[in-house]
Amino acid sequence: MTDFLQLGIRKEINHTLKSLGLVAPTPIQEKTIPSVLEGKDVIAQAQTGTGKTLAFVLPIIEKINVDKPETQALILTPTRELAHQITKEIKKMLENVEGVNVLAIYGGQDVQHQLKKLRGAQHIIVATPGRLLDHVRRRTIDLSTITKLVIDEADQMLLMGFLPDVDSIIGETFSSRQTMLFSATIPNEIHALANKYMIEPVHIEIKEKQVTVKKIQQFKVETTDRRKEGTLLHLLEEHRPYLAIIFCRTKARVQKLQETLKQKGFNSDELHGDIPQSKRQRAMRNFRDAKIQYLVATDVAARGLDVEGITHIYNYDVPQDVESYIHRIGRTGRASGDGAAYTLYAPRDVDFLQMIEKGIKQTLEHIVIKGISIPDREDYDKERNENIAKARRSAKRDSERASDSLNSRKNLQKNKYKTTPESKRYR
Repeated sequence: MTDFLQLGIRKEINHTLKSLGLVAPTPIQEKTIPSVLEGKDVIAQAQTGTGKTLAFVLPIIEKINVDKPETQALILTPTRELAHQITKEIKKMLENVEGVNVLAIYGGQDVQHQLKKLRGAQHIIVATPGRLLDHVRRRTIDLSTITKLVIDEADQMLLMGFLPDVDSIIGETFSSRQTMLFSATIPNEIHALANKYMIEPVHIEIKEKQVTVKKIQQFKVETTDRRKEGTLLHLLEEHRPYLAIIFCRTKARVQKLQETLKQKGFNSDELHGDIPQSKRQRAMRNFRDAKIQYLVATDVAARGLDVEGITHIYNYDVPQDVESYIHRIGRTGRASGDGAAYTLYAPRDVDFLQMIEKGIKQTLEHIVIKGISIPDREDYDKERNENIAKARRSAKRDSERASDSLNSRKNLQKNKYKTTPESKRYR
């Protein structure tokens, strides 16, 4: 069996890996690490959860020259959460390695704090494209010293419209750099980017026979668009998860569902791209600490989300592709725990559901909720409107009472000093 030492990883880092229970490299690590150590450009295609982060982190650390006080490696990610997660992984690997500095740079952080950090030697920078370009334009980051560039989750960069920014960033580096591209899928646009900037890249593709985690129980729940909210609420009441993520397709649907959950008394919070960084971090911290049970999120916001103890995943909206489905349900069943994933589908979702089942080579267990009356969206809207009207009527009554009380006090005050013929007689 191949180990990390045989791949060229030093003893100090190998000791750290063993302390974390990582003894044998995964297929993506075994195929990628030697090529990266040899200085070759790499295009690696692998599913979420295959260990690709360490596939580029370990050889990068090996090649950092601590005697050079300059940025030597740049890792680009599409989301803040993923940037944070990768930075955390790097710091773990540096436990027994001295002198290597790493800094995460992404939007929502205090710019002055970042500038202060950048005055020191940051050998590795993990960044999102937008904030990094901001620093490049300020001339507070010099990318000409970069020798290793990683573009992680390249297909997500494409979906989020970041490829023009990535193109601009690469243009700030020297062509002598080593470039590594990691992606679950390789669309034509990613191929074009690779052809433009990479030199005879090594192509690595890891195909899993079973791409989903076997210990995750997977179900499909038949419902309708009108009864989707009611179906989800029924499932939450029935399962009472310890921690659960509920995935929605858009931020608008996240906000609407979160409003319903809060109205129904569920301990929940929301996560989507328009939430300020401070609120996002607070929501993540509360979720990790189990101060909230339910996190309603979009796919993009949940990228890089790694929380132990998540027992349930609910696909409120059916994912539009197999990779998104795998990414979603992979948030549960971690750290040797069990997990369950429920996908709610309406008749119009059947084609997408069949595509997912074909992609994972597995048929989801079918559930039809019978024997109970599940209210639909109109019922909830009607109840909500009635509650709002009731609150308004109550507020109006309180206002009228307050107004009557004030008028009564004014009349008493007025009558106290009112002049009458009788009173004039005694003046």
